[in-house]
Amino acid sequence: MNDTLSVAAENSTGETTAASHRPLRVLHVTSGNLYGGVETILATLAERRKLCPEMAPSFAVCFEGRLSRELAGTGAAVHPLRPVRVRHPWTVLRARRALSELLGREPFDVVICHMAWTQAIFGPVVRAHGLPLIYYLHNRTDGRNWAERWARLTVTPDLVLCVSQDTARTCPNLYPDPPSQVFYSPLPLKSMRSSSAEERDQVRSELATPPDATVIIQVSRMEAWKGQTSLLEALARLRDRPEWVCWMVGGVQTAAEAAYADSLRQLAERSGITGRVRFLGERSDVPRLLGAADVFCQPNRQSEGFSIVFMEAFLASLPIVTTAIGGALELVDESCGVLLPMQDLDALTRALERLIADPGQRTALGRAGNARVHQMCDAETQLRKLHGILAAAAQGPFRSSRG
Repeated sequence: MNDTLSVAAENSTGETTAASHRPLRVLHVTSGNLYGGVETILATLAERRKLCPEMAPSFAVCFEGRLSRELAGTGAAVHPLRPVRVRHPWTVLRARRALSELLGREPFDVVICHMAWTQAIFGPVVRAHGLPLIYYLHNRTDGRNWAERWARLTVTPDLVLCVSQDTARTCPNLYPDPPSQVFYSPLPLKSMRSSSAEERDQVRSELATPPDATVIIQVSRMEAWKGQTSLLEALARLRDRPEWVCWMVGGVQTAAEAAYADSLRQLAERSGITGRVRFLGERSDVPRLLGAADVFCQPNRQSEGFSIVFMEAFLASLPIVTTAIGGALELVDESCGVLLPMQDLDALTRALERLIADPGQRTALGRAGNARVHQMCDAETQLRKLHGILAAAAQGPFRSSRG
């Protein structure tokens, strides 16, 4: 057995070596040029790493930015790989060389590539160094995206880590052979707390929102499939109800997202609800905003694997209104939210109107959601589960399981 892959190797006398007493050294490889659910997971792994001292995460990042700053701010080891532009092959070779030098210099036990782009570029380097290669599948896949096709042709991982059961069901479209494991993302629940009435009023004052308003919030990337257009169209139908205010949270990270954000502002203006919609852009205080809101609404137009912000909304005891597709079906049910048919504007309008009118229902749904997130995403529990998965992968063939 190669001792760089083993966390419990035995010496010739049968005694456990020092390898069994050191943390499992895990390298997460990611692009780092955008910030969303993937990056939130990585930041949590860095911030809460002391909850599982048996595992030592490090991070290799191509692009410097918000993610690299947040990771470095936790004191975790962050290794720059240099920016990559696929249309410039020399940048791919340069970054691969940087990762190869890192793997030759540091004794990692297992390497995780996040997203297909990263897997395609860096998977072959990991394989060349003889290290266990894990692909972290963060969303459903049909295997047709150019990065996914490239990744499939380039290298096969030893294990696919899936963010939800729904995501795992699509894994064979990309990699039919390697085993997979479902792993719900950890959240630092014990470090978060509910907002006090004073904090709630302070946030609302900052955002020119009456203390007694029903605040409907959406926090997401500025991408059309996240359903912001549907939310605004439903609220336009409810313009005669004076109780609601909408907080639209999410910064633009690409030219396409900027154009989409502009179209949302124009829609709000045409619909006569501009004065009741706050476009807040990118925020670093999302838990604070969620704690001052009343309803979380994200009427997705396509599936996503596992929504971190849904769980953050549950942590703030908010009911969730979303579409009955993808990973949402594992997270939300009638006890804690409302699941809607896709692009059913009438159903969305009715659901929002009902929750606006009934604070008791909002409270009951939010309380159930809060219990649900503690059951699914407790950071210490999930980090220890991740350690068990990775330790098994580091020692040899991995048996597929679900849950």
